[in-house]
Amino acid sequence: MSGGAREERMVPDAEFDSYYGRPIIKPPVWKVPDVPFYLFVGGMAGGSSLLAEGAALRGLPALEKVARLAAAGGAVAGTVALVHDLGRPERFLNMLRVFKPTSPLSMGSYILAPFATFSGIAAGTQVLGKFRLIGRLAGAGAALFGPPLATYTAALLANTAVPSWHEAHQELPFVFGGSGAMAAGGLGLLLVPTEQAAPARRMGVLGVALEVGASELMERRLGHLLAEPYRTGKAGRLLKVARGLALGGAALSVLGRRNRVLSAIAGAAMVAGSQVLRFGVFEAGMVSARDPKYTVIPQKERLRRKQEAAAAAGTPAPSAGEAAKDAAD
Repeated sequence: MSGGAREERMVPDAEFDSYYGRPIIKPPVWKVPDVPFYLFVGGMAGGSSLLAEGAALRGLPALEKVARLAAAGGAVAGTVALVHDLGRPERFLNMLRVFKPTSPLSMGSYILAPFATFSGIAAGTQVLGKFRLIGRLAGAGAALFGPPLATYTAALLANTAVPSWHEAHQELPFVFGGSGAMAAGGLGLLLVPTEQAAPARRMGVLGVALEVGASELMERRLGHLLAEPYRTGKAGRLLKVARGLALGGAALSVLGRRNRVLSAIAGAAMVAGSQVLRFGVFEAGMVSARDPKYTVIPQKERLRRKQEAAAAAGTPAPSAGEAAKDAAD
């Protein structure tokens, strides 16, 4: 037997595989319902801070009050959920001791803390009816941090190695931003008289359009395999329900805009749709983390494309280890 033939047998083609079908990556240890609920209330709070400023400018006191309380209440509820997931309050405080711009978790702490402070002051002055100038300034501060609060959690998920989150990094912030606007607008429709609810209706409908459109683009770009967790199983069922609630709520909010009961039902549907969406996206990511195929097959495909490109360019082909390292990066 020649040396070349011996080398061919001793060095088989590189393959990515898992150990007896076990997950290749370690799924996040985040708790349910803590983290999905945190994703939801953060988006609702961020959207509500913007809605409150719009209501203040339009002279709509009932909507302004509801939105300011929703922003502050969402910040408090989100902090409680985050602390419960972390296990001990001091862990959240430790996150504030380190400022790391490259870490979505670190940046999220520095978004949540000032947002909670500003929104709390704005809500307090709204309820007391005093110090309105301070309240307006605090409300403007909360609105400044509102969009980052509503979307940074998407960066937090996409920054992990979880395939169906990581590869969705382009569209996921728009999905979460639209979902947050939908929840904020829906809450306004649910709790505010129709004569002051027009800004909430517009925000809710625009949020639905953004969330649905971005979700469609995300699933198409992910391709059949990585979009599969979003379309099948428990996550697929949750996301179908979320889509139905969002579209139904948006349609009903327009058709029933002069009817208090129909507007409230539409608002409740939007709020529920936003919350169900967060649980669906969370579940889809966990499914893709647990099943090795969502890591293995994309890695093989990336390696094949790189090898073909290298062959066409006449350069050395990358190894399987290099491809796996690139995927992890």
